[in-house]
Amino acid sequence: MSSLTLFLGGMRSGKSRLAQTTAERLGGGTVTYVATADVKDAEMAARIALHRAARPETWHTLEGTPEKIPEKIRGIRGILLLDCLTLWLSRLLLAEPSADGEDLVAWNAAEKRILDLLEHLLDAPARSAHFLVVSNEVGHAPIPPYRLGRRFVDLQGRANQVAAARADAVAFVVAGIPQWLKGTPPDMPDL
Repeated sequence: MSSLTLFLGGMRSGKSRLAQTTAERLGGGTVTYVATADVKDAEMAARIALHRAARPETWHTLEGTPEKIPEKIRGIRGILLLDCLTLWLSRLLLAEPSADGEDLVAWNAAEKRILDLLEHLLDAPARSAHFLVVSNEVGHAPIPPYRLGRRFVDLQGRANQVAAARADAVAFVVAGIPQWLKGTPPDMPDL
């Protein structure tokens, strides 16, 4: 039976660590880690290196452009950990010419395309997969003073709502402590 678990939290909240621990404890299947970050500078390269070092060597890593990731994960079985939805969305947003433009009609159409691609992403794993998705909760931050920032916060909030509505379980992680907002943790030993 397939399942979708969403791990929400702020930056450095412990959501990625909890998702990784969940993947390790689920056992009984191959873990495929879907890395969504894009290396743009030395700091991001260092962050990615830390994430790689923290993952078991037996895990498979899948990377690619955000538009191609839904097809790359189509039909994957076992445990699939996407970290993170926020970076996936930001890459799509930054590639969209209308994202920072004044044409609201063009932006609304682009946002709809991105959210449709999110639906495709959430549908992609095999029916037998455990799909674990990490995402940032941006609703506690101040409203950005610039258009692109506001559009990103709106897009992220809408995407989180779509993912949460489809999820079997949703954890909100603060200071490394999960609060289960919907459902219960996936069935796993020792939890």
